[in-house]
Amino acid sequence: MADTICYSIGNKLYVNLTNRCSNSCDFCVRNTADGVEGYYLWLSKEPTARQITHLMGDLNGVDEVVFCGFGEPLYRLEVIEEVAAYVHAKGVRTRINTNGQADLIVGDGVASRLEGLIDTVNISLNAGSRERYQRECHSIFGEEAYDSLLRFAKECVGRIPNVVLSVVDVIGADEIAAAQKVVDGIKGARLRVRKMIV
Repeated sequence: MADTICYSIGNKLYVNLTNRCSNSCDFCVRNTADGVEGYYLWLSKEPTARQITHLMGDLNGVDEVVFCGFGEPLYRLEVIEEVAAYVHAKGVRTRINTNGQADLIVGDGVASRLEGLIDTVNISLNAGSRERYQRECHSIFGEEAYDSLLRFAKECVGRIPNVVLSVVDVIGADEIAAAQKVVDGIKGARLRVRKMIV
């Protein structure tokens, strides 16, 4: 079976960069499925920037390119930089769906490297406290992961036009309210409550 590197949902084109992730979230779709929307997303090999742009073609009819896939895309920061530049040159918007642990994965300064290349960063907050986050997301970085994602969100504000922190709706009303308070402390960011993918 050929690897699914680029896949379309509506007018958005998703880029499946890696299956590596620093989290092992209890509610992750990878626990129950091999992909989304009928696309098989386990990779046998991580794609190069050249492979990705070749598959993208001219991007006619695409409203947004989303770096997402079946892992944490910022493990592939250099590839994102190259592909996002290509996408912007075609006049198409870009988004990253991330767990926000970029600085722990790659090193400091990731937000500044994304400036001018990414239009929206969607950070999976998933909890209203570092303890709850680690209990449910099981980051390899421990509770520092939560603090790091909040720092990353703050660093993105002013550099990335749209900074969104998201939670899944299954965490409950109290935890969503706690997450809203956390996001309220990051001026320029907003909270999004999304449906859990099953």
